[in-house]
Amino acid sequence: MASAFYTPTGDPDRFVATEHTAGPWDPAAQHGGPPSALLARAIEREPSQLPSTVVRMVVDLLGPVPVGEVAVSSTIERSGRSVELVAAELVAGGRPAARARGWRVRRAELELPAAVTPPSDAPSMPADDTSFGGAWSGGFLHAMQLRFLRGGWDDLGPATVWARQRVPLVDGEEPSGLQRLMALADCGNGVSSTLPISDWLFINPDLTVHLSRYPAGEWLCIDAATTVDPAGFGVAASTLYDASGRVGHGTQSLYVAPR
Repeated sequence: MASAFYTPTGDPDRFVATEHTAGPWDPAAQHGGPPSALLARAIEREPSQLPSTVVRMVVDLLGPVPVGEVAVSSTIERSGRSVELVAAELVAGGRPAARARGWRVRRAELELPAAVTPPSDAPSMPADDTSFGGAWSGGFLHAMQLRFLRGGWDDLGPATVWARQRVPLVDGEEPSGLQRLMALADCGNGVSSTLPISDWLFINPDLTVHLSRYPAGEWLCIDAATTVDPAGFGVAASTLYDASGRVGHGTQSLYVAPR
C-alpha cells in the first residue's frame, strides 16, 4: 500500500496520485479532497513578499480527476501590501482538471480585546472509531480515521464527524492545517447526504472554504447538512472545527440526479 495520497516524481510540480485518492463514484477518479488539498499546498507555497495566511479557498473541479500523474502550478494574480490573490491549477489526463484561488492576507500579531476572542465551541470527540460500512467505498475514505458524533454511514441527514488522515498528503511531508482542512471539507456532501448513494448522484463541482482561524492538530471536525431541490441541484454547508473550536465554514454546490 502507498504511504501517502501523492508521491513525488522528482519534478517539484508533478506527483502520482495513489489508490488512497480514489473516490466513491468511480475507482479510477479521485475524491475531491486530495486535489483540493494539493492545490492549497501550491497556494501556500507560492512565494510572497509578505508573511501571509490563506483566509479563503475556492476550488472548481472541472471534471473527474483521474488517479494517476498530476501536475500543479500556481501564480499570483493580484499582489498588494496587505492582501494577495493566488491562483493554482491541477492538470491530469492531459487537461486542466481543477483550479483554485486563495486570498492570502498579511499575518500580524494583534492584541485583541477578550470580548472578540472566539470561545472554544468544538463538538465532543467520541472515543472510538466508526467502522467502515454502508454503500460508501473508495480509497480516500479508507485513508481517513473517522469518528461519527452524529449520523453514520447508513444514516441520511446532517452529520458531525471527527476525522484524521491516516497518511500524509505528499509522501515525506507533514500536511499543513489548511491542507488537512481542505481534504476534509470536501466530505460535507457525503457524510450529510440526504439521498442514498445506491440510487442517486450528488456530485459537487466546487468547494469554498472561509477560515475564521488557522486550524491546528491532526484531528479536525466537520458538522455538515445537505439540502437538495427537485430542480436537480443542492448545497452542502459545513462548519469546521479543530480541538480548540471553530476554524471556518465550507460550502459545496451539488449536481443531483438519479443513477
